[in-house]
Amino acid sequence: MNMKRRGFLTAGLASLATPLLAQTNSWTAVRDTARSFDQCHAMMIRQSGQSVLTEVFRGPGLNRAAPIKSVSKTIVAALTGAALDRGELPSLGATLGEVAPRLIPANADPGVADSTMENLVTMQTGLERTSGANYGGWVNSGNWVANALARPFVAEPGARMLYSTGSFHILGAVLSEVSGQSLLTLARARLGDPLGIEIPAWTRDPQGRYLGGNEMALTLDAMVRFGEMYRSDGQFNGTQVLSADWVRQSFEERTQSFFSGLGYGYGWFLGEGAGVQYALARGYGGQIICVAPAIELTLAITSDPLRPARSGGYFGDLQRLIEQQILPLAKSQMS
Repeated sequence: MNMKRRGFLTAGLASLATPLLAQTNSWTAVRDTARSFDQCHAMMIRQSGQSVLTEVFRGPGLNRAAPIKSVSKTIVAALTGAALDRGELPSLGATLGEVAPRLIPANADPGVADSTMENLVTMQTGLERTSGANYGGWVNSGNWVANALARPFVAEPGARMLYSTGSFHILGAVLSEVSGQSLLTLARARLGDPLGIEIPAWTRDPQGRYLGGNEMALTLDAMVRFGEMYRSDGQFNGTQVLSADWVRQSFEERTQSFFSGLGYGYGWFLGEGAGVQYALARGYGGQIICVAPAIELTLAITSDPLRPARSGGYFGDLQRLIEQQILPLAKSQMS
């Protein structure tokens, strides 16, 4: 599947023929499958703005913020769009040397200054990863931004996706530099307030910068509200939170994940099931926000944040649940 030259927000389907509330029992099989996964904590699904399934299987209740792990990357991507909308970033083609030269350490490769905002938001800087086996050493360093930027190039910039939390931490630091505000303040003002959600403070690096790309926490409802905003062209309750153009660009494939094979846009993995294209935010352990605009669907899943969820394991189970059960059912409700 290639979405590089086409978004999927414009592919509409017919309106619901019958009220969703009358179709609640159709979602029983989805609930039962999710319950069978012992890592799965809770699930919330909305279609056409109405709740069709809300279930807590285990773990924290609905009113408690849960760790969303790398779904945080999608939050930082959204804040990148907000900075572009406000003119704080001139474009995604702007380079690190142009917009935040103070972040570049003296021992960085000279090519680091040419890294673009698009390289960062798609994790295609070409720099050695800070995730996986490198994560522990990175977060134990004295300066996370400098450590990430001082790593060697292992690929040509823009050539391929190298999944790395460091890319988003650098991006978060850039957003703070160009706005003069902390990432927490930006998240609360530009996402929390218009969405009506609480965003608790989270981990900071040794320089006091909030970690970009990991360790945020949201309630299940807050996750769904964020997804609903993206599903609705950047709008929420009549407020334009992000520009429709940013949302459209976010849902266009820019690269591909080596691990899952899914496409990747600006902070969103991109896939297809039952002939329906979807965008997915993914976090360690099985934290998920998924939107399928063509069938007016948004869902969120929280899971045990301490257990892995690999593409060949639990995340694969969740992906099959979405592609083989949820999307076909939701699509059928639209006809």
